[in-house]
Amino acid sequence: MKIGILGAGQLGRMLAIAGYPLEMSFCFYDTSGAPSVGFGDILVDKGGAGEKLEEFLKEVDIVTYEFEHLPLKLTQTIENQKPLYPSSRSIEVCQNRAKEKALFKELGIPTAEYRIATNAEELKAAAQELGCPVVAKSVTEGYDGKGQAVLKEASDAEKAWAAINHDAVIVESFINFSRELSIIAARSTTGEIAFYPLAENNHHDGILRYSVAPAPHISAELQQQAESHIKALISELGHVGILTLELFETPEGLMANEMAPRVHNSGHWSIEGAASSQFENHLRAIAGLPLGDTQANKPTCMINIIAEKGDKEAILKLPYAHLHLYGKEERKGRKLGHVTVQADSYEELAWRVKNVASFLPGSPDFISSIS
Repeated sequence: MKIGILGAGQLGRMLAIAGYPLEMSFCFYDTSGAPSVGFGDILVDKGGAGEKLEEFLKEVDIVTYEFEHLPLKLTQTIENQKPLYPSSRSIEVCQNRAKEKALFKELGIPTAEYRIATNAEELKAAAQELGCPVVAKSVTEGYDGKGQAVLKEASDAEKAWAAINHDAVIVESFINFSRELSIIAARSTTGEIAFYPLAENNHHDGILRYSVAPAPHISAELQQQAESHIKALISELGHVGILTLELFETPEGLMANEMAPRVHNSGHWSIEGAASSQFENHLRAIAGLPLGDTQANKPTCMINIIAEKGDKEAILKLPYAHLHLYGKEERKGRKLGHVTVQADSYEELAWRVKNVASFLPGSPDFISSIS
């Protein structure tokens, strides 16, 4: 089977690495003009004009994608010619925060109170109505903290509107949460569903830096609550493939933040930490194959490598560290790779993570509920 992947970055790269042992081959359709996947067939169509689309579709049996910020016209055109998983419906909802929040509300999934603003005056009014602090985010296109601003006072609206520089923003009330969590699920074309354990995520400057799975101190009830929320989304969207739901843990329970219709940074731990990684299970799901085991084999942490690759040789000397580099040039704020760290206990894991982080310049302090 030949899989077509829209996008040619590190997520596509890791999908291909997981698929080759299953006798799958890959063709990447890149619209950025700067593919970094490093192997496989790559068709570059900068700007997504569609000049290479016919050639791409002739090459592949089914199509998937590594990011959701795709023109709907493109994905709908593909759906008319080849199976596309997940579908355009998942893309349409997940690339628009207003539609996403509305779906959470419709399905009874707790989330922050919100308003939509289309100018600075509406943003100010929303902040006053919800009560500051509030978070303003561009309705589309934002990721890794981009297109966001925190308003501590309603008078910050003019400055925040100019900084976000978008046609519309979603304004969310601030949530009193103890930690950030995420759950990843896979659903196959046959309807089989599998859930990964909740992961605890630590962000710095809007970028994920550490993910620990299974998240420490998670009750069976909390895991079931997360599974119920993501299953409701999967059923409503008719979603096939991996779906990720980002959550806040609050005294009242879990509250949904955002979802992503694809393999996710907070699931990279599963490459070494589970029998079947999120990448392998995404491919199994879209190909109609049985899903693999999603249980964590031991406490695992993923450390993102940002901006600088650090001391590669020192990390490779550590028997408990697994280094993954993405073939990218160093640049401020850029995800260059990750390290997976494992241990038999959370206490040992925390020590090992801090040791690995000492070889990665700019890594923030490891903060976790472990201790």
